[in-house]
Amino acid sequence: MRVLTPFLIVIFLTVFNFGYSQKIYTEKDIQIIPKPTQLLINKGVFEFSAATKFVAVTDFQKDISNALISKFEKAGGFRPQLSTSVPQSNFVQFKVDQNLEKEAYILDVNSKSITITAKGNAGFIYALESIRQLLPVVIESKNALPNQKWQIPNVVINDKPRFQWRGLMLDLSRHFFDKNYVIETIDRLAMHKMNVLHLHLVDDQGWRIEIKKYPKLTEVGAWRVDQENLAWNARLTTNPDEKGTYGGFLTQEELKEIVKYAATKNIEIIPEIEMPAHVSSAIASYPELACFDQRIGVPSGGLWPITDIYCAGKETTFEFLQNVIDEVITIFPSKYIHIGGDEATKTNWEKCPNCQKRMKDNGLKNTHELQSYFVKRMEKYINSKGKKIIGWDEILEGGLAPDATVMSWRGTQGGIDATKQGHDVIMTPESPCYFNFYQGPQNEEPVAFDAYNPLNEVYKFDPVVLGMTPEEAKHVLGGQANLWAEHLPGPKDSEYMIFPRLAALSETLWSTKESRNWNDFTPRLISLMQRYNYLGINYAKSAYLVTASSTADLAKKQINVTLKNEFPNPDIRYVLGDKNIEHNPIKYTSPIEFKETTILKASLFQDDKPVGKTFIDTIIFHKGFAKKVSYLTPFNDNYKGDGKTTMINTVRGSKNFHDGQWQAWLVNDMELVVDLEKQESIQEVTIGALESQGAGVNFPTQIKVLVSNDGITYKEVGKVMRPYAANVSSELKDFKISFEKRNARFVKVIAYNLKKSPKGESSWLFVDEILVN
Repeated sequence: MRVLTPFLIVIFLTVFNFGYSQKIYTEKDIQIIPKPTQLLINKGVFEFSAATKFVAVTDFQKDISNALISKFEKAGGFRPQLSTSVPQSNFVQFKVDQNLEKEAYILDVNSKSITITAKGNAGFIYALESIRQLLPVVIESKNALPNQKWQIPNVVINDKPRFQWRGLMLDLSRHFFDKNYVIETIDRLAMHKMNVLHLHLVDDQGWRIEIKKYPKLTEVGAWRVDQENLAWNARLTTNPDEKGTYGGFLTQEELKEIVKYAATKNIEIIPEIEMPAHVSSAIASYPELACFDQRIGVPSGGLWPITDIYCAGKETTFEFLQNVIDEVITIFPSKYIHIGGDEATKTNWEKCPNCQKRMKDNGLKNTHELQSYFVKRMEKYINSKGKKIIGWDEILEGGLAPDATVMSWRGTQGGIDATKQGHDVIMTPESPCYFNFYQGPQNEEPVAFDAYNPLNEVYKFDPVVLGMTPEEAKHVLGGQANLWAEHLPGPKDSEYMIFPRLAALSETLWSTKESRNWNDFTPRLISLMQRYNYLGINYAKSAYLVTASSTADLAKKQINVTLKNEFPNPDIRYVLGDKNIEHNPIKYTSPIEFKETTILKASLFQDDKPVGKTFIDTIIFHKGFAKKVSYLTPFNDNYKGDGKTTMINTVRGSKNFHDGQWQAWLVNDMELVVDLEKQESIQEVTIGALESQGAGVNFPTQIKVLVSNDGITYKEVGKVMRPYAANVSSELKDFKISFEKRNARFVKVIAYNLKKSPKGESSWLFVDEILVN
């Protein structure tokens, strides 16, 4: 038997421990979003330490190296050093290759060194972002973790974006966001390899950019009367003599700082200066910009139709806009100026003598052609300053300006039409690119625009539309998410709507179409969400939520509940009654049948643990279930629910009043009778209602319950009064009316409609279930 010498034992243990400490990486361990174009994994790892050198020869390379170095300093407790010379090993270096595309990079990692090759700064930025995502997620920690190994696998990544325009629009007008939040957003865009930030600086509800020649734009137009206690579309018309106190604006110096900082992240800032509509804030500041010099206040909330628009017949309008553009281009070096061009209601143009004269003098047939004249004239001026214009797809109406780029938001047809005419296009259709839409079930989400763009739908988005010719597809610059801010009063609200949907969009715009796979994306997203946690990003966990859809089988007197989740092949488990979801839950495989009142709890599980918020619902059976309902006032044809069984099927409506479970009355009161088929002992009636004041839906102001045994003579047994109260949120409420126990066969319910809202609009009354017990 051979005995190992102490020297050989030391060598053996050193080799053993070295090998043992190195993780063997597979493709599943590479959690980069967006997914790289090409990836090769080799054996071994590179480990960062205090001895690691970043070889940086330009100021830009030093700056971007320091951004990563500072993360090691915070999370690792050590600081790699900058160097101008290449050491023997343990270094990161940058190499320039002019043959690569502008934003492409090659990341070559071996155990001794990391080499980043790119044409210029953009590629270097994105390579370092990939290194960041190869590192453990705790690299984002603000606290030192001394025992953590800072290893990344030996890989060769050859990567480049599919599209040149990968954008996000922030609406600063509906709610103002300051410089600090814009800077934070720029950092997060770079992290996701996005390269455009479109700032919506002008709209009806606020003018957010300082224009020195026209100080009233920010003295008046940047401030509105504070009506934040009311739902957006329920806010009242403001008096022009009432001083606004809610709002804000960015100075030219602040905007220049933002632009300068964005350049260090390869992000182009695109300013949007709306015209000819969405400019009430400008007209409130300078009434002479409108057709009839009308005095208006800056709107505090929703505005429709948009009739207060710039006068297209006055030369002074164009003088004003040209002066504004002159100041804008001194701030923004971007190739483009976005001029809006959307949703202009031209009724004033049709009556305005100046506009009519303009049409006659220029041979324009209608106000659509007048808008085209407006856009083309402003494009010509902007072009003379070395810039191009972008407009929403309405600029197609009446003839498109010759060198304009179209941002297609009303679906993709506007973009398709523009590409056929040889114009460049940015695709940003409402579905799925409007991030102000709900991303989860409305009952569980903060107030948003009443439509639905979940994470998986964003991931399916492709800017190149099926059927486009190769030549047309070349005109598709890329895509963009738009975040309109009606319902977003603060930065955390904004973050919630952006993340993680931005991650899905980043992959659709960067990665090859062939490499995109939802089943592959979702595990990588979980890793990215962990980074969001360390970064303090208030991201939505909506994708984790279990959602339920119920159907009533009245013949069998049962309810069937189907559970689902956004993730592929979800592990959904549930319990019934008051059980804890973590104790022996049942794996969901098929619809669950209910024949009696039961509490249902369900959750998505990962690694045998519930994740996200637990879904909880109570399926309530009652004495009115599956009985006959007679409507003494008919429900509105637009909201029929599930027909005459809606009120007694136990399936409850959600905050989404388009879910098919609501019956509604416009202005009219609701009056109906439930026939219990025989005398029953009853003592309580519950009426389920919805309030969404922004949509004109209000709770009943009064509810009465009457009972009868013959269906002819009724006696009132109870009522509830509910005076109108302002309500910013959407709300579900059960109105319970209790009374002394009595026998009755017929139950009449009268719910009184508000009739008119404080804004003067007709009021809706929405009811979904009458529960009799």
